Amino acid sequence: MTVELDRSGCIACGLCEATCPAVFRIADDGLAEVYQQPADAVQQADAQQAADSCPVAVIHTAD
Repeated sequence: MTVELDRSGCIACGLCEATCPAVFRIADDGLAEVYQQPADAVQQADAQQAADSCPVAVIHTAD
């Protein structure tokens, strides 16, 4: 799985980082970023949950 985040639409709510801190973090500019791709099935599931829960739908996953 690969994860991408459209930072231009991010509202910095922090939900992705709270849901999957192994993949997402809040960068120095205050917006979320993908800093590491999911390494295992648990992280993939958590990243997908973050994507599904994103209030502005800026997280995209692909197999």
